[in-house]
Amino acid sequence: MFKFLTPKSIKPPFARYSHGVEVPPGKRLVLCSGQVAITPDDKIPEDAGAQAELCFQSIAAILGDAGLGLSDIVRINAYVTDRAYLKPYMDVRDRLFTSPAPASTLMIVSGFARPEFKVEIEVVAAG
Repeated sequence: MFKFLTPKSIKPPFARYSHGVEVPPGKRLVLCSGQVAITPDDKIPEDAGAQAELCFQSIAAILGDAGLGLSDIVRINAYVTDRAYLKPYMDVRDRLFTSPAPASTLMIVSGFARPEFKVEIEVVAAG
């Protein structure tokens, strides 16, 4: 369904992601706003990995409303507030997405709307 783009003429991806993903004509796109790790009853996990898990759970729920799932994600934009949170985030991402994986960007940012948030994830899915 998707064409995962990893040209041989450029450096291979540093981790489990694709340089690009081509979505074939006729597919719907779903764009998810950035999700932070907060439960319906306002609980925020302390651990960055647990926050990444919760972000992806929220994304799965949003995609589910559109009849899609995590396997339909073609692009991930993830943000963490400290270099120490890169590995916990990547461990969760790598467990949830097998190769070929979606296109992905991971950035370290200075913070989010509330200081308790360590991870924010937004995605684009197609189905």
